[in-house]
Amino acid sequence: MSDSLLLVGGGKMGSALLSGWLARGMAPQEVRVIEPNAEAAAHYDATGVAIGAAADSIPVSARPHTILFAVKPQVMDQVVPTYHRFAPHALFISIAAGKPIAFFEKHLGADSAVVRVMPNTPAAVGRGMSVAVANQTVTVGQRSRASGLLEAVGDVAWIDDESLMDAVTAVSGSGPAYVFLLVECLAEAGITAGLAPELAMQLARQTVSGSGELLHLAEEDAATLRRNVTSSGGTTEAALKVLMGEPGLMELMKRAIDAAARRSRELAS
Repeated sequence: MSDSLLLVGGGKMGSALLSGWLARGMAPQEVRVIEPNAEAAAHYDATGVAIGAAADSIPVSARPHTILFAVKPQVMDQVVPTYHRFAPHALFISIAAGKPIAFFEKHLGADSAVVRVMPNTPAAVGRGMSVAVANQTVTVGQRSRASGLLEAVGDVAWIDDESLMDAVTAVSGSGPAYVFLLVECLAEAGITAGLAPELAMQLARQTVSGSGELLHLAEEDAATLRRNVTSSGGTTEAALKVLMGEPGLMELMKRAIDAAARRSRELAS
C-alpha cells in the first residue's frame, strides 16, 4: 500500500466519491476506507476495497499518497490527529464544512499539503459542484490529483482566497436545499390552485429537474433561458412580475445567502 488512497469516512459523500472513482476505472486495491460504523462499512463489502475501523488498522508500512477526510466536522478533532504519521508525504483533502486549512496544519504539521473542499449533495448522482482551495505546500501535481478525484462526481472550481469558502458554502454547499424548497413551494402553490397533491408534486419535481437539465445542456445563460419562456403579456410574465418585484425572490435569496455565509463564518471560528 505504498501508493494508495485513504478515504476516511464512509457516509453519503464518501460513498458517492468512492462510487465515482471506481466507475472511472480506479482499481479497488488502490483504495482503503476507514469507517468505524460496522453497518456503514458493510455497504463496501461488494466493492472489493479494504475496510478498516480506525487509523491504527492501517499497516505500519503504508504510505498513502492521498488521505481524504469525509467525516462530520464534530469529530474532526478526534479523527485528524490520528493521521499525523502520514505527513508530510501525503496530500490531505477535507470536505468538512467549517474546518479551515489552519485547523489541519495545526494537527498535521505546518508543512502538510492540505486542500479544503466544499462539495454538494448532487455528487451522489455525478452532478456535484466542488470548490477547492489549497495551502502553499500543495504542489501542481497534488492539485491536479485533487481535481481528478473530485471530478469523478461533478464539476470542480478552484479559488485562491479561503475566506470566499463561506460564500461558496452559502451558494452551492447549501444550495440544493433551496432548490428542494422551490419544489415544495411550487407543489404547495399548485395544490392551492386546485391540483391534486400527487399531480402538483409531479409537476413541480419534473419541472425543476427538467429545467436544470436544460440549463446544464444549453449554451445560453439562465437569464436568456428565462426570457425565452416569457411571452409578453403572458402567464409567465404575470408570475415573474410577482417574483421579481419588491421584495421579490432576488432580495430574499440575497438575504438567505448572507445568513448562510454568516453562519459559516461562525462555525469556523
